[in-house]
Amino acid sequence: MMTGRHPRPRRSFIFTPGLRPEMFPKALASGADIVCVELEDGIAPKDKAEARQNALALFEEPQVDDGVERIVRINSMRERFGIEDVNAVLATDTPPPALMMPKIRTPDEVVMLDQLLTEANHATRLHVIIETNAGLEAAFDIAHCSDRIDAMFFGGVDMAAELRCQNAWEPLLYARSRVVHAAASAGLDVIDVPYLDLDDPDGMRVAAEQARDLGFAGKGSVHPKQIAALNEVFTPSEAQITRARRIITEFEAADTGLVVIDGKLIEKPVLRDMYRIVAIADRMGE
Repeated sequence: MMTGRHPRPRRSFIFTPGLRPEMFPKALASGADIVCVELEDGIAPKDKAEARQNALALFEEPQVDDGVERIVRINSMRERFGIEDVNAVLATDTPPPALMMPKIRTPDEVVMLDQLLTEANHATRLHVIIETNAGLEAAFDIAHCSDRIDAMFFGGVDMAAELRCQNAWEPLLYARSRVVHAAASAGLDVIDVPYLDLDDPDGMRVAAEQARDLGFAGKGSVHPKQIAALNEVFTPSEAQITRARRIITEFEAADTGLVVIDGKLIEKPVLRDMYRIVAIADRMGE
C-alpha cells in the first residue's frame, strides 16, 4: 500500500465529462476544491473509449499547483469498462493524481487496484463511493483496507434505489451516518452527494448544512453556480481557524501527544480536523 494521506480542503466538487476536455480548464476555474473527470455514469457505452483517452491525455502535461484536487472517476471494476479504464491507467507513465471508484461492494476491489498501482509504481490516490447496499454493509472495512484512500463519497441516488427508499434526507440518514462513521474511523474525509435541484438554492444550502453538521467535509455540485454556497457552508469561521492554528502550534511545541487548551484536553485525533481547517484557510489565502 502507498501512504501519503494529508488533510486538504474538500468542501466542493464538480464533474467534468471526459468527452469534453475543453471543459476541464473551466471546471478547474470554477472554485471547486475537487474536479473529477467523468468516465462512468455520464458517458454512454459507445463513448467510453474516447472519454478514457481524452481523460488520460489531460495528465500528460504537468498540472499547475493551484490547490484544486484532480480526480478521474473510472467505471466499476466489476465491469468491462472499468477493467479497461484500469489497464489504461496502469499503461500510462503519467497517471491521474487520483481515481474515484464507484459502486464499491467489498474491500477486495480497492485492495486489488491498490496492488496493481503499486506494481506499476504509480502514486495515484483513491476515492471510494459508497452507493450500494453491500458497500454500506462493508463501509468500515473498506475505509481501512488501503492507505491510498483519501476520501469516501456518499452516493445518495444509487443508495436510495438499492434501499428502496425516497432520495431525501431523513430516509437516507442511517446510510449517511454509516458512511460518516466508517470514514471517521479511518481518518478519511467524507463528501456528500450533489443536490440535484438547480432551482432551489435555499434547499441546497439546508442540505449542505445538514451534511456538515453530520460530519461531512464537503458536498458535490451539478453546476458551477452551486459551488460558492457550498464553499461558504463548509468553510470554518475565523474563530475556528484561529483556534485551529493555536492548537496546532501548542501541540507541536508540546510534543507529548496531548495538551490542555482553555481547560480542555486536546489529543491527537483532534489534530487532523485542525489541519484540515488550516488547509482550507490556506486555500482561501487567510
